[in-house]
Amino acid sequence: MFLSESEDEELEWDSDSDSDVSDCGLDEDYIPRGLGRGAHQGDSTDEETSEEELDSTPAKRRARGSSATHSPASSPLKTPSKKCTKSPLSKKVHHASTPKKNTGSPKNGKAFSTPRRRNLSGKGELTKQGEGEADDGDRWHDIDEEDVEPPQPKFRPERDVGPQLNRTSNYTPLDLFQLFFSKKVIETLVRNTNIYGKKKHQGDKKGWVPVTAADMYSFLSLVLYMGIVPLKAMTDYWKGSELFSLPFPASIMPRIRFTAILGSLHMNDPAVEAANDKKRGTSEYDRLCKIKPLYEQILEACYTFFHPHQHISIDERMVATKGKIALKQYIRNKPTKWGFKLFVLADSECGYTLNFYVYAGKESEPSGKGSSYDTVMRLLKIPFLGKGYKLYVDNFYTSPRLFSDLLQKSVFACGTLRSNVAGYPKKIKNDIPDRAPRGTIRWIRKGKVLFVKWSDTREVTMCTTLHKAYSNDMAKRNTKGADGQWQVKQVPIPGCIKDYNKYMGGVDLSDALIGYYNVLQKTTKWYKKFFYHFVDIATVNAFIIHKEMCKLQKQPELKQKQFREQLILSLADIGSSPNRSGPQNLIWSPFPLKGPLKSQKPPSSASSEPGPSTSPSKEDPPAVASRPLYKGHLPAYFVENVKNLSSRDRATAGRRACVLCKMKSPIYCRTCLKTLCLTTTRNCFSEWHSSNGICV
Repeated sequence: MFLSESEDEELEWDSDSDSDVSDCGLDEDYIPRGLGRGAHQGDSTDEETSEEELDSTPAKRRARGSSATHSPASSPLKTPSKKCTKSPLSKKVHHASTPKKNTGSPKNGKAFSTPRRRNLSGKGELTKQGEGEADDGDRWHDIDEEDVEPPQPKFRPERDVGPQLNRTSNYTPLDLFQLFFSKKVIETLVRNTNIYGKKKHQGDKKGWVPVTAADMYSFLSLVLYMGIVPLKAMTDYWKGSELFSLPFPASIMPRIRFTAILGSLHMNDPAVEAANDKKRGTSEYDRLCKIKPLYEQILEACYTFFHPHQHISIDERMVATKGKIALKQYIRNKPTKWGFKLFVLADSECGYTLNFYVYAGKESEPSGKGSSYDTVMRLLKIPFLGKGYKLYVDNFYTSPRLFSDLLQKSVFACGTLRSNVAGYPKKIKNDIPDRAPRGTIRWIRKGKVLFVKWSDTREVTMCTTLHKAYSNDMAKRNTKGADGQWQVKQVPIPGCIKDYNKYMGGVDLSDALIGYYNVLQKTTKWYKKFFYHFVDIATVNAFIIHKEMCKLQKQPELKQKQFREQLILSLADIGSSPNRSGPQNLIWSPFPLKGPLKSQKPPSSASSEPGPSTSPSKEDPPAVASRPLYKGHLPAYFVENVKNLSSRDRATAGRRACVLCKMKSPIYCRTCLKTLCLTTTRNCFSEWHSSNGICV
């Protein structure tokens, strides 16, 4: 706002009592800078002047341009061109362009320095040094202006970085998996599952068959198997059709037993859950009560058996679900948009999940500094972490206040920034113009916190406490030239953006490793989704520890698929054997226990001797050695010699896959020892013998 005439008179009156300023040193064409457009507003108000326009214009030209546009109030005060006499103009300009004593800048609160006033006695132009000192905190700096590089953090972890194991020992995939699903975890799952299963099947005819630790290992083996062999329906794993002929699941556990364990699976004591349900609607109600014991045990194992490298990152993770539950969240820019939201702290170099927590609504005791602030502080509250870590976060968490507080804990941070966050500099002087070329950089430093703007395909704003504004780094970008042709061009890039792109993907790497073979299955119970996810976290973390151990011991690493395959087989070995229909283990089988006869041709019809040798061998069990001898090829039932079998189970017990149609059949050939169908719709018995030239 221009000064009024009364204010001009006031300034002229005050100038008489002040010390005389010699105006004989003014050039012929010199017109004071204060008489330009908005001359008085730079000192009397808080509005900014277009410095960019003034800096790009020579001094004499700038003076002429400003004399043409000065305020009407100052037009009659124009100085004669070549006179060296005192005039009210010089005194007026002196007072209008100099602030009052002990008054500070409206931005930084500092008084103007004395050299600024002394410069007016010379040519009337501010030196670049004086101008820079005055505007240092009031404008965005260019790439050519040098920034002070902050001291780099000294990395001092409280433990050796990497796996917290004996680094000379060899660990199998099962050993590493049991770091997370330890015997204590398995015992907790078995105990709570049995309590709930007994209660659930209390009125059933057969009742509940208690689950053992071996059953739980077999159950986990099949859960992991379903991750590397995905099918649409869980029942497809036990189908005997030609399309779904998977012998492994049935060899580990019957479908009925697997679904019974899955239906009664519980991570917490049902009595504790019932007591928590009574608190619903109060502040003491715990939404995550159903997953609490396993949740806490897996979380403790994550930060106990691995120490992170210097670069760490925090981000969100989604566990997919579309169930109707209050815990479900929506994140627009995530591949999995609907699901349970987890806040995760991960190692940026290997993707190891160090710490996480499930978002269950607003915190009961917030700090008052924002939910994102509380999230970062909660995730970094890991025992024996150490100092000198470099943390990377996105714009949901970044704030100058957070970064300043982290710096006091010797944790340096870098992240993208939103322009509406508290503490963001609201300066518009020397800002990045519209349609700026790629690679344009602007920066402001406030204490130890640096704000950087970079123009790429769009404008990117960063906040950091560990970088300088520009370190001569370059990036390749495809740009369109004046001729309209695309070409690769090297453009400047701030060091903070280069490091952010390199180290921010720790959680994304962990999500990718989980997504390759995730065990997530459809379920109507929300807490079982978390059980599947905890299995994924344990498996991927065990795999990462395996890779780190192989690097330390300079041994070849397994691929994740190979690691999971070995883990599945190891869990099956320590698991329970299949127990179909209870008494099936007592069924007499005419086949050798080590499998069907290998490449044995069926005997001819003229032969009166059976196909297999009747002489007992040392490896054959007594049942096979004392097998009765039959003449001719006659059908027989597997269960015909079993007496302790109920009539309802006789039709299906002991069935095997037919060698011709692969359907299950309870009938076999007594002489050939081949499982064959003999029903009203399929006569594989006659067809197979005829195709092999055997008369039945």
